[in-house]
Amino acid sequence: MAKKYDFTISRLGKASIPSPIKMSTVLGDSIANYVREEEAVLYNITAKKGVENPVVDPDHLIELAGPREKIYFNPSHVHAAIVTCGGLCPGLNNVIRATVRCLWYRYGVRRISGIQNGYRGLLSDSKYSTIDLDPDIVDDIQMKGGTILGSARGGGNRVSEIADELERLNINMLFTIGGDGTQRGALDIAEELERRKLKIAVVGIPKTIDNDLNFIQRSFGFETAVAEAVKAVRGAHVEAHDAINGIGLVKVMGRDSGFIAAHTALAMSDVNFCLIPENPFDLEGENGFLQHLRKRILDREHAVILVAEGAGQDLVAESGESDASGNKKLNDIGIFLKEKIKEYFKKEKIEVNIKYIDPSYIIRSAPANPNDSIYCSRLGAHAVHAAMAGKTKLLISLVNNTFVHIPIKIAVTKKKFVDIEGSLWRDVLENTRQPVKMKK
Repeated sequence: MAKKYDFTISRLGKASIPSPIKMSTVLGDSIANYVREEEAVLYNITAKKGVENPVVDPDHLIELAGPREKIYFNPSHVHAAIVTCGGLCPGLNNVIRATVRCLWYRYGVRRISGIQNGYRGLLSDSKYSTIDLDPDIVDDIQMKGGTILGSARGGGNRVSEIADELERLNINMLFTIGGDGTQRGALDIAEELERRKLKIAVVGIPKTIDNDLNFIQRSFGFETAVAEAVKAVRGAHVEAHDAINGIGLVKVMGRDSGFIAAHTALAMSDVNFCLIPENPFDLEGENGFLQHLRKRILDREHAVILVAEGAGQDLVAESGESDASGNKKLNDIGIFLKEKIKEYFKKEKIEVNIKYIDPSYIIRSAPANPNDSIYCSRLGAHAVHAAMAGKTKLLISLVNNTFVHIPIKIAVTKKKFVDIEGSLWRDVLENTRQPVKMKK
């Protein structure tokens, strides 16, 4: 039996103001339609042959995103704010631009503020002023990587101060662009605003380059990250192939989830070992990674290894440190593997030439590719439609290829992981031809 979730979306109040966006309520009149409140998409679309399946399970209905016929906020009274938090990711500027343009051109909102350097820009001791945003300011920013607002970790736990500042600035809606830590902070902020009876919509746009947010089919920047990672793997393969017993070792992002590594391995069939956090491995022993790497070198005289940053952390000593977001600082598995491989083959008296590539910051700072750019534009617009309708405590998500509203509360309850019994990992194993397990 499929697990039940509460997909109910919170609202600030009744939406009773006619939308300035002129659309239709009639199907078949060749005019774009408003989204009706009763429209939804099924979360669980799986079924079994030969078994009676319910036509619709109400617990699996997720509210569709899009413009409503009636909105909650009077556009002339709106003061919107946009904040980008956490690490950099391709597409941040695209989302900012789309959000500003939808607010300005579709709804006529003229007060839009950019919060500098994440939640820190909303703290009482902040030295960062807000930035006035309009279509001219954001005109070409989609061509650049990073974020014009700056980004930083931390500060989201100082909820009372942030609520004070939002009230002082007379903000009506806050768009939070960030990952699970950012959105947890957004939920806490929204609940504090609710306790104070302040009518401020908080709408999240999920940004996690690792693609590990739950109930999010694909987070923006992920496709660009894979495309950039492919370039690094291609270089590693050339270096390995053209050297005596060459080994190309590439590390990519993926603290807890190996989606970037898995997709990159599928995009580049030259990867021979894909190491991800979800599939632990041994270094030593008859079925250990080093033994399988030795066999590959002796058989084919070159190898390409792709490792996610969170893989193999059980093999190295814990740093005992955390970053400003509370994330445990990881040891560099790439450097660790490079040294262990060198030691092993020296002991085996086998000459190898290792090239280690860590393209992480190049990937994070890259501008969005066309697919991600399209995705970011739609996410930003849907976030505006949700906020103008008075909806709050939600994320804009893609579920079953449909844009929907997901409550932040259920999206941050747990992370999404590569299912090592599922089709994605099965395809990776078929592509790399690595052992299913490299563990005792």
